[in-house]
Amino acid sequence: MATAAAHRTAGTQRYDGREAAEGEQDAYQRAFDAAVAADERIEPRDWMPEAYRATLVRQIAQHAHSEIIGMQPEANWITRAPSLRRKAILMAKVQDEAGHGLYLYSAAETLGTGREELLDKLHTGRQKYSSIFNYPTLTWADVGAIGWLVDGAAITNQVPLCRCSYGPYARAMVRVCKEESFHQRQGYELLLALSRGTPEQHAMAQDAVDRWWWPSLMMFGPPDDESAHSAQSMAWKIKRHSNDELRQRFVDICVPQAESLGLTLPDPDLKWNEDRGQHDFGAIDWSEFKEVLKGNGPCNEQRITQRTRAHEEGAWVREAAAAHAAKHSRENPESRESRETGAQQA
Repeated sequence: MATAAAHRTAGTQRYDGREAAEGEQDAYQRAFDAAVAADERIEPRDWMPEAYRATLVRQIAQHAHSEIIGMQPEANWITRAPSLRRKAILMAKVQDEAGHGLYLYSAAETLGTGREELLDKLHTGRQKYSSIFNYPTLTWADVGAIGWLVDGAAITNQVPLCRCSYGPYARAMVRVCKEESFHQRQGYELLLALSRGTPEQHAMAQDAVDRWWWPSLMMFGPPDDESAHSAQSMAWKIKRHSNDELRQRFVDICVPQAESLGLTLPDPDLKWNEDRGQHDFGAIDWSEFKEVLKGNGPCNEQRITQRTRAHEEGAWVREAAAAHAAKHSRENPESRESRETGAQQA
């Protein structure tokens, strides 16, 4: 039986530059399959099928893009937050999202795909980000709805990714999920304050939930029978649950939370199914989802335009950082001699 150790050895040989012969390729594949079946982690220097690598790059890139694009809807309210406390909370959250994007781009780089390439594909529309971020934040309550619903959906989807078969992605998700859990509680607390406030504040909170509920359900992707990637991703243990399983789990979590908030989820078909032990919910308008993916959402053009402009305006920072790194990577004979002398004296 192929072992994880054999899989590791195969990967090292492959990446030492020698192309595998046909017989070796089969052995590498068997070792890879055995490692996945045994719930062992695939690491960057391990051999992996090119389709597995491509699937990971696509998923991690979309996830990273979603984090940095997702900064925009909430950053829109930083200067208009109703108190210093709320401003500080929102600034910290937006900063966290930027960090998540960096972790994930770094994970993609371990697969041999550079950050510049991924960003170029984002800016030119060749890679996607989550459709949820193409909706506008019209009121302060939207910040709470995003925290409760959007980050809540993200947690539901991402916690299983902590057991993803690819090591760097799984490890990055541990910290991401901890911070996203904090964001979800912040959003819930914000909506709770509004819901228990004035009638106008309660109405504003309800309006935000009405607008963000259905797009949040779409975040899990199309139904399982229409998903092009889910079955293979689950076979490789990149994903652990199907889109529909995660969506159902999210609905079941949100119903009692909405009751505690004193808010109503905008679905007249939402009811408890005693036989299934889960909630039934109404049909999702997948035509809207597809239109947003095509670039026809309320804010698609705005999001990419702003992201591209920010990237171009930050070129001087990247150039300066590269120059600084290059300067310190060059060996200075005097400083090297000084370091060596210091080491000998020590």
